Amino acid sequence: MMHPPLNRTELVTELRTRHPAKHELMLAFEDLRIRVECNAKDVRDTLRSYYAPFVTREARADLTITVHEAPAFELPVRFQPRLREAGKKLKEEFFDLPDGRIVRKRLTGMLFLFGGPDHLAIGPCRENPNQVVNFINNRHIEWNLRRGDLLGHAAGVLRGERGLALAGFSGAGKSTLALHLVSRGATFVSNDRLLLRREGQRTWMRGVAKLPRINPGTALHNPDLSALLSDEERRRCAQMPPDALWELEQKHDVPIEPCFGPDRFRLVAPLDGLVILNWRRSAAPLEARRVLPDERHDLLPALMKSAGLFYLPDPNDPPSERSVAEYAVLLEDCPLLELRGGTDFAAATEICMRLLERGELPPSMRADTAEPA
Repeated sequence: MMHPPLNRTELVTELRTRHPAKHELMLAFEDLRIRVECNAKDVRDTLRSYYAPFVTREARADLTITVHEAPAFELPVRFQPRLREAGKKLKEEFFDLPDGRIVRKRLTGMLFLFGGPDHLAIGPCRENPNQVVNFINNRHIEWNLRRGDLLGHAAGVLRGERGLALAGFSGAGKSTLALHLVSRGATFVSNDRLLLRREGQRTWMRGVAKLPRINPGTALHNPDLSALLSDEERRRCAQMPPDALWELEQKHDVPIEPCFGPDRFRLVAPLDGLVILNWRRSAAPLEARRVLPDERHDLLPALMKSAGLFYLPDPNDPPSERSVAEYAVLLEDCPLLELRGGTDFAAATEICMRLLERGELPPSMRADTAEPA
């Protein structure tokens, strides 16, 4: 067991001395440059492959993250559990230092330290690369939240000069719909998190460099993704009932550019529309309704997202929890479309493509609160 000094600066210094990081990777996330330093070359190479569209040779860095492969170890602190919704498994716990925070992943023992200029991940990194990726992405999210952005739980796509966000309550299929749109020619912006900002007369969305994770059913029904499945997986999934296929928890990362072609993953786009998936798996027909954000506050929690444990604001920074009213104001000039009734990805894709290509709703939805014809 380590007996570290209980302040961020000295603890980070001690860990970096014990596990020196000499293998470098430079990442460019829009206007943010991140230097990642790893003590294990294979961990660096795994991150380089994951972030391939965003690797840069630029030397300047706005922040540095050090990643240290090491056995899991205990710290002599009393971690506090992160409160979760009833019935959900406790995954993370934290301890606040006078000058920073430590987050511990209970299952893997991975530790993440951050605050001020220090950002450090340590533990069995090569066994848990997705946790390292999430930490890097959370530094990107914090960078923008400290500048006043609102965090959205949504996917995003871009077609030409028009951008569309796709939000939905848990398990609605926003990633699946986003990938259907990319198969139709859209550019991928983000899988599960969007940073929303008003600049002048337009609202913008900024993506996070997280690859979409899909279940085999999504890959089975999208020809651009079928290569992610082995022949045996395709045969097995093709024989499964639709409900069982939907619930399958086996996940695949989708590398956007290998699947769809070069320059198909960008992190910034205008927000010209928001589609909220409020549908259910049923035989009911799909309904699409134009709604006004200020009149449908019940829908906005599908978009709203708390920054969670990995956002540690300074006293003058925006708070981690933002109000429904703030999201409604941000979206007041953004067309908002509610898809309800039965889940229908084919019909939803056609509606979204019309919005992306022409900025138009189908004729049956032109009125402000139109009912489907």
